[in-house]
Amino acid sequence: MITKLYDIAHSRAGDKGNTLTLSLIPYNADDYPLLCTQVTAEAVKRHLADIVAGEITRYELPNLPALQFVCQQALTGGVTTSLTMDTHGKSLSFALLEMLIEC
Repeated sequence: MITKLYDIAHSRAGDKGNTLTLSLIPYNADDYPLLCTQVTAEAVKRHLADIVAGEITRYELPNLPALQFVCQQALTGGVTTSLTMDTHGKSLSFALLEMLIEC
C-alpha cells in the first residue's frame, strides 16, 4: 500500500540561516521502523529536489521516536536575505509530509 507521510506522522520545521531542520514524528511509535526504512536522506533529497540545493543529513532519535533532517542551502539565503514568502521554511514541514511511502 502507498500512503503519504501525513497519514502516519507529523512534522515540525526550524531554521538557522540558510539551513532548515525538519522533524518527522510518527503518530504511533510502532511506525518508527517503517519511517527509518522508507524515509532516507536520499529519498527526502529526491522529494525536495526543487527546494533543497545542498546536502541532507538524517539523524535517528529512537528514544523519542523521531527522525530529524538537516537540509543545507534550503532557504534561499536565510531569513534576513531571502525574498521568498516563507523565509523560515515552516511550510516545508508539510512539503515533507506530502512524500509517498510504501507501507
